[in-house]
Amino acid sequence: MSKIGRQPINLPNGVTVEISNGKILVKGSKGELERNIPRKISAEVSDGIVTIFRKDDTKQSISLHGTIRSLVANMAKGVSEGFEKSLELVGTGFRAEVSGSVITLTVGYSHPVKIEALAGIALKVEKSIITVSGIDKEIVGQVAANIRAVRPPEPYKGKGIKYVEEIVRRKPGKAAAKATTA
Repeated sequence: MSKIGRQPINLPNGVTVEISNGKILVKGSKGELERNIPRKISAEVSDGIVTIFRKDDTKQSISLHGTIRSLVANMAKGVSEGFEKSLELVGTGFRAEVSGSVITLTVGYSHPVKIEALAGIALKVEKSIITVSGIDKEIVGQVAANIRAVRPPEPYKGKGIKYVEEIVRRKPGKAAAKATTA
C-alpha cells in the first residue's frame, strides 16, 4: 500500500466532509471546495477522520491513491486555515499595485503588465512583497507562478520577481570570469 495513501486525514475543528456520486465536498470556515474522485478510489468519513482506499492494485490505482489523499488533506487545510505564497520584487524601480482582483506590475518593460487573479484569490502588496492567498493550494500556486513568470530572477544581478524563500544562484559576470583566468 502507498505510505502516503494509507495515512488517515484528521479533520480540523469546524471542517465537514461529504462524499457522494464520486465527488468529495469539504466545507470549512473559509469556504468550500469540491473535487471528483476517480472510480478506482473510494473514501470514508468517520469521527472526524477521512480514510482513502483503492479498489484494486493496478498501477493507476496505486499512483492515484497517495495523490488523492494529499489533495483531500490540502482541501481540509485550505478551508480551515487557507494557503499563502509570497513573492518579492528585486530591482530598482520595480513596483506592484493592486486594484480589485488585478495586479499591475512595473518591472522594467516599456509597458505595465496586468495580471487578473482567479476567483477566490486575494492579492496584497506591501512595499516590495506581493502576497497571494486563498483556500485552494493549486490555484494559489498557479497565480503566484503566473506573477513570477512576468520577470523571473536573472542569474547575474538577481533582478526580477522571486519567491520570498527562493535562493537565486548567481553567476559571475564577464569581468569576474576574465579576472579568474588571468
